[in-house]
Amino acid sequence: MLTRAWQRSVLLNRVQVYSSTIFLPCKRGYRVKTIGLLGGMSWESTELYYRWINEETKRVLGGLHSAPIAMVSVDFQEIEALQHRGDWARAGEILARRARQVEAAGADFLLICTNTMHKVADHVEAAVGIPLLHLADATAARIKQAGIKSVGLLGTKFTMEQDFYQRRLEQHGLEVSVPPEEDREIVHRVIYDELCHGDVRSSSRTEYLRIIEQLGVAGAEGVIEGCTEIVMLVQQEHTKVPLFDTTAIHAEEAVAEALR
Repeated sequence: MLTRAWQRSVLLNRVQVYSSTIFLPCKRGYRVKTIGLLGGMSWESTELYYRWINEETKRVLGGLHSAPIAMVSVDFQEIEALQHRGDWARAGEILARRARQVEAAGADFLLICTNTMHKVADHVEAAVGIPLLHLADATAARIKQAGIKSVGLLGTKFTMEQDFYQRRLEQHGLEVSVPPEEDREIVHRVIYDELCHGDVRSSSRTEYLRIIEQLGVAGAEGVIEGCTEIVMLVQQEHTKVPLFDTTAIHAEEAVAEALR
């Protein structure tokens, strides 16, 4: 299980390296927006979202400030089964229904706390009357801020092999590459069989680092950790290749949006 100190150190590392936005404490009477989280996919990474959003809010505002959050967490067993059956329509219906619950709880905008389920982001967004803070858009903006154009993408096979995520990144002018098929299998298996269970193995970290280094050799200037659990396994301290942790980026951008 992740320690509190480790979680804080990872967030601070991401803030120092890739966060260029400076916030000022809210004036008295200023309304901070309520952040809507659609989580549970998996709960291991949703825990990071909740903690890091609150850590970032406290860092920015000081004192005893914490983030106004409305969250609904789904049963990932059901979603995972639909993913692997290819029943994205049903998965989208479930997430849309849950997103409406987040909105009803008072959220001003919505985060889908998983990269893979952005495959149904349009369906979810159409079901609610609040804006969706799209994870790929936030990630692309951070990559461009770093002056990088060519990136490697790690994630589930759905994220790496289907075009819904790469296409969104490419719309921002980025060039996206993925590992070869054998390595995509490894990345996918580790996510579902290990990280989603909170199982962090040094042998899997070694494999991921090999894949990351190979993406760098092939021309990627940086690598997107395009699954919200990957940060549990690989952090920037493990490699010289610039990493873009989508969990931290999404959390930071949520706080930025809440304070706008």
